Amino acid sequence: MKINKYPQKEVWSELVKRPVLKRKELTELIADIFNEVEKNGNQALIAFNEKFDQAKVENIQVSEGEIENSENLINEELKIAIQQAKENITKFHSSQITEIQKIETTKGVVCWRENRAIEKVGIYIPGGTAPLFSTVLMLAIPAQLAGCKEIILCTPPDKNGNINAAILYTAKLCGVTKVFKTGGAQAIAAMTLGTESIPNVYKIFGPGNQYVVAAKEFSQNYNIAIDMPAGPSEVLVIADEQAIPEYCAADLLSQAEHGNDSQVIFLSTDEKIFNEIIKETEKQLQQLPRNEFAKEALKNSHFVLLKTVDEALEFSNLYAPEHLILALEDFERYIPKIQNAGSVFLGNYSCESAGDYASGTNHTLPTNGFAKNYSGVSLDSFVKKITFQNLSKEGLQNLGNTIELMAEAEGLFAHKNAVSIRLK
Repeated sequence: MKINKYPQKEVWSELVKRPVLKRKELTELIADIFNEVEKNGNQALIAFNEKFDQAKVENIQVSEGEIENSENLINEELKIAIQQAKENITKFHSSQITEIQKIETTKGVVCWRENRAIEKVGIYIPGGTAPLFSTVLMLAIPAQLAGCKEIILCTPPDKNGNINAAILYTAKLCGVTKVFKTGGAQAIAAMTLGTESIPNVYKIFGPGNQYVVAAKEFSQNYNIAIDMPAGPSEVLVIADEQAIPEYCAADLLSQAEHGNDSQVIFLSTDEKIFNEIIKETEKQLQQLPRNEFAKEALKNSHFVLLKTVDEALEFSNLYAPEHLILALEDFERYIPKIQNAGSVFLGNYSCESAGDYASGTNHTLPTNGFAKNYSGVSLDSFVKKITFQNLSKEGLQNLGNTIELMAEAEGLFAHKNAVSIRLK
């Protein structure tokens, strides 16, 4: 970890830099994968499964029998936990459903906006060392609430050609319509282009490694939307003298264990707490099963001592973290000063893991500084908003002259005539 005490603001720009991904080198590889999937469809995916995941798969689509059997392969306690998380996530995202509001902008001119679900969405769920069934909840629940007709899920198979049972159980619970055994960039290509089995979708959601991220960006060349630009997971913790070192260290490591390209930032205004949390982080690191990932992530991470909480928030807004934890005594007074963050956790007991799993908020969040201009996934991510207007005869008479004058000033006389011909 890199330790900085009272750095000058001139060097902050260096401290907020993320680890650089070698994107340019990926572009050619991603293009080749897309071409292969476009040419050979399912057979390309089967070959990629063997090449990248050492998995022999005869049928890309997960059968109904496999989905039904998944319920028998996970214990009751985990099922209850998933169901409770589902209830909370559903409750929070249901609150985002809005009523139609018709507004009379001028007498006789009524305008309004209505939501329409994106008909076909694709969800990518990483497998491998961390099969993220929690992300199925975060993406399938708002998709179902929004009314998406097709919810397609792709996830890599294990070496035996199977999908993690918790992923299948959660997919069934949340209304996923079809599940496919394919991962990596090739899964994104399949959802973009379509194959004999996998329908092409209109928008792709979900986290992944640098190949998945690059493939999602590449899919936009085919007029496919994606949830947001993405990078490795990250957290920024701000602590004052009342912070509890064990809690802060645990929160930092919970993000560091995601992968060796993750990044954590710790800011404190109290030197005693600052030093204690560094020691506690090193202590807890040794006890982690995934400590190799966390060790690498900490090499890219910064522990920074600053003078005031206001200064720490200024630093945080510059960094624009995916997750922001305020381990502060009087956190409420600082909420208005938070400008850039994906999701915020307030006080000593609001661990970031709560948002990752079961508090109700969505854990699919902007990373890599994109919290400056992107929101996390919500119900709105799965809908388009269409505007409507209805002008009565009186409405056009009231507004017509304004339209005519503006159209003429822009030199667009056909626009003007569309009004004039009606007014006559």
